[in-house]
Amino acid sequence: MTDVEIVRLGPDEWEAFREVRLRALREAPHAFGSRYDDWVQAPEDKWRARLAAVPLNLVARRGDELLGMASGVLDGEDEAELISMWVDPAARGSGVFTALVEAVVEWAAAAGRTTCLMVRSDNARAIAAYARAGFVDLGIPPDQNPDEPPENKMVHRSA
Repeated sequence: MTDVEIVRLGPDEWEAFREVRLRALREAPHAFGSRYDDWVQAPEDKWRARLAAVPLNLVARRGDELLGMASGVLDGEDEAELISMWVDPAARGSGVFTALVEAVVEWAAAAGRTTCLMVRSDNARAIAAYARAGFVDLGIPPDQNPDEPPENKMVHRSA
């Protein structure tokens, strides 16, 4: 999808982030640790704080239309974690997912880090998509909280 632009957002772009994040939380509540109800009435300062606290926040945009999002956080000494990944159902299969993943992987590589992610173990579609994007499924980590839904750790096979 050549007409899609991947844009990095900062706290001043909180309204664009709010728009796409609320759509994601409403459309795929099972895929996120956050809940729509916890964010829908959040004030501007909470949105700005989220964007300031997370070092990489991206949206996929075609003109004024927001098609997806992804974020990245530093994890430990040598990993960067891909978080908050979502693509609008109408844009799935169009290359938006790949463009967002590649942008996070490139950001991590520039920092000398390997990209990893956690994905719900029952989300076979997402696990397959991440595998096609170059991630290896390591299964459920042994230290995972048993009170939380199981998640698989996946690590990108960097070239």
